[in-house]
Amino acid sequence: MAKLGFLGLGLMGYPMARNLLRAGHQVAVWSHTASKARQLAEQEKAVECSSPREVAEQAECIFACVGDTRMAEDVFIGPNGVIHGATPGTVVADASTISPSASRAIGGKLASKGIHFLDAPCTGSTPGANAGTLTFMVGGEAPVFERVKPYLECMGKQFYFCGGSGMGLQAKLTQNLILANLMQAFNEGMVLSTKGGIDPELMLDILNNSAAKSGLIAFKAPFVFKRDFSTNFSTKWMHKDIGLALESGQDLTVPLPLTGLTEQMFRAAISEGYGDSDMCATIRVVERWAGVEVRAK
Repeated sequence: MAKLGFLGLGLMGYPMARNLLRAGHQVAVWSHTASKARQLAEQEKAVECSSPREVAEQAECIFACVGDTRMAEDVFIGPNGVIHGATPGTVVADASTISPSASRAIGGKLASKGIHFLDAPCTGSTPGANAGTLTFMVGGEAPVFERVKPYLECMGKQFYFCGGSGMGLQAKLTQNLILANLMQAFNEGMVLSTKGGIDPELMLDILNNSAAKSGLIAFKAPFVFKRDFSTNFSTKWMHKDIGLALESGQDLTVPLPLTGLTEQMFRAAISEGYGDSDMCATIRVVERWAGVEVRAK
């Protein structure tokens, strides 16, 4: 049994921390929403903490899954952050999707205190977090990754060591850039075919048996057809990730014209009230423009 910590108990973080507890580890937890930490303490015997600093005081390895760059900076190096409670030799693995440059800066400040840092963003959405089948993309020092991998294996099934600091995030942003653009292509194509008279389920069958086959589309389409936009991965968080990808493109002088348009379409969905819905709700913008709904008959 290891003494672990977990910061951030949202849609992803809560089941990730729960899987660590069910694997037999002692896990100190903190969340901005204190009731979630309390619930995990009551249901799974986690150690409820009042701050990231308190978590760090009780853990040899700390995981985090928070919403954005500002949140990550706060929990790691803020006034009550991990940096003030962790002892030299502690490992921090950040499963959040944040700016690669900001992540490197966080890692540098932690390193000045002798704290090891990995960027370890994950993919698999809420179903993968619940099932413990997430895929992790990791950047940092290889020996530190090997030290943490047994704990990651409680939460995931696929692990890719991508290189130095920030490289896990670079891989994750690339993946989400492609996912978001696929989602927008699906939205436009399905609205077009539906308004043209093709049954949506027939169109999906054609897609699934053609070169346009996509795991994302195969998974998301049935939810759209049922008009079920309950959240596995929200529109607002994917929009945040698209923005990070565009920032990376600017830093690296890489033009991303298609992604720029997709970012605007996701922003439109947020402005219409779909920010907290699953990202497949973005189809509703194009549907409204076209005057048709993509639903099962």
